[in-house]
Amino acid sequence: MAQEVVEAPLPGKILGVNVTMGNTVEEGDVICTIEAMKMENPIVSPVKGSVTEVAVTSGQTVKTGNKLVVIEY
Repeated sequence: MAQEVVEAPLPGKILGVNVTMGNTVEEGDVICTIEAMKMENPIVSPVKGSVTEVAVTSGQTVKTGNKLVVIEY
């Protein structure tokens, strides 16, 4: 199966992670929320599939390009 690596599109702090390993996600589902410059930015799934890795935790600081989750589809 193919994998989609979802990366942070901007630097910030992870406010919440909405998925865990093994979850099934639909395209457009919110997988986590990043706070950047006092704004909450929902990060959505680009594909429908199964979450095989969650690389971040709530409260963690990320940089642009850091891996957030891996989705197998």
